[in-house]
Amino acid sequence: MSHATVPQVPDSYSSLNYKDIVVSHVPHDAPAVTKVIVVTLNRPERHNAVNGNILEELVSVFNIIDGDDRVRVVVLTGAGKSFCAGMDLSEGPGGLMKIKQNPDAMNQWKDPGGRVALAISECSKPTIVAVNGGAAGFGATSILSAAIRVAWQDAKINMPFARRGLTMESVSAFYLPKLIGLSKANHIVTTGSTYTASDPLVSGLFSKLLPTPDETVRYAIELATDVAENTSIMSTKLMRDMMLYCPDTPEETHDLDSKVFITSFGSKDNVEGLTSFMEKRQAEFSGEFDRSDFSFYPWWKPEILRSKI
Repeated sequence: MSHATVPQVPDSYSSLNYKDIVVSHVPHDAPAVTKVIVVTLNRPERHNAVNGNILEELVSVFNIIDGDDRVRVVVLTGAGKSFCAGMDLSEGPGGLMKIKQNPDAMNQWKDPGGRVALAISECSKPTIVAVNGGAAGFGATSILSAAIRVAWQDAKINMPFARRGLTMESVSAFYLPKLIGLSKANHIVTTGSTYTASDPLVSGLFSKLLPTPDETVRYAIELATDVAENTSIMSTKLMRDMMLYCPDTPEETHDLDSKVFITSFGSKDNVEGLTSFMEKRQAEFSGEFDRSDFSFYPWWKPEILRSKI
């Protein structure tokens, strides 16, 4: 994500005028911005299938949250019985076919699902996805960049690209094999089959399976609250990136984690974490990740692995 222009943060997230997503506080009726924000895909009549507008709204809200020190964690879920049915096919392929007719436009085109996945990944605040129902296509791939995914145990998970004559999107070729291994990733995309979240082939995508959709969302919010109250944004963001963009060898990884560790030592959050522990009190972390404090960040190749959003 580009940080040249920082979006203005709202007085209340419930005041944001989005059409296809709902952004709410925890608790829902809190008048001021809360540490946990819930983003809900809100097209239940279409099983939360995504169109161009909802993709833009998702990128927008994650950009805003990234720069809002009041927010510590995001919960992403879906309204109604589904999490997300993938792309809304009722809108037809006209837009993409028009792009294909222009070689320059085709060469410059970036998958909008990938922009969402990268917005989630690059946001300094961790995202916990609560898969409360079926997740297909974009619904299954875009969530792979989140910090944590929990799911209703009977939710149907589907990456149907091989059955549609298409290929992986939303940066899923990067994330999927990292999360469950190349063998299972190949099995899932080669068959294009539908699996329940509890199936051993896909269960590794989720850190916890819950017995009902409601319990799934409730657990995600409880987990988000715990993370928001007890952890440093700086620490969690850096550790996610260290694992995602880890060097190729143990020696290079040693160099990297040594540099990150010594730079974070003595920081405002580190001092607060140690002091609060010794004083046996609740830590009051800053709620921000100042990238300028880490002169070597990002240490990976932005022109390859990141997209300007």
